[in-house]
Amino acid sequence: MIHWFHLDCAAYKRPEPFLETLEASKELLADAQRLAAEAKLGIAHRRLPRVNGVERSPSNRAQCRSCRGNIERGAWRIPLVYYQEGRFAPSGYIHVPCAQAYFGTTDVLPRIAHFSPDLTGEDMRELDTELQGSIRSELL
Repeated sequence: MIHWFHLDCAAYKRPEPFLETLEASKELLADAQRLAAEAKLGIAHRRLPRVNGVERSPSNRAQCRSCRGNIERGAWRIPLVYYQEGRFAPSGYIHVPCAQAYFGTTDVLPRIAHFSPDLTGEDMRELDTELQGSIRSELL
């Protein structure tokens, strides 16, 4: 079975097959370097392809897959998905500040922005602040 993906989605969600296809392709892509870098980042950090945007938690019932704490109502959370048997399956959430511990990197903003296109500039600044806070807490 053949699955079709937008180029960004393929680089973010299916990095290994994307890089194989990119290397085998004779077509020149305008954004090939950026896409290849994102795919390589997804390979280097095996959980990174699970990022499926960001949203505000509607309740305090969801539990973070990283720290196991409840995600408070109104807090930013990152939905996670697994790619299994040709489809994406929801697999829970993590707190935004848990990104470093869960993914091994905080370089998630391009993925978050891609899969949550309605975010405002203020939302992105707030998310960046929370991500930077996770780096500081890792260093302490």
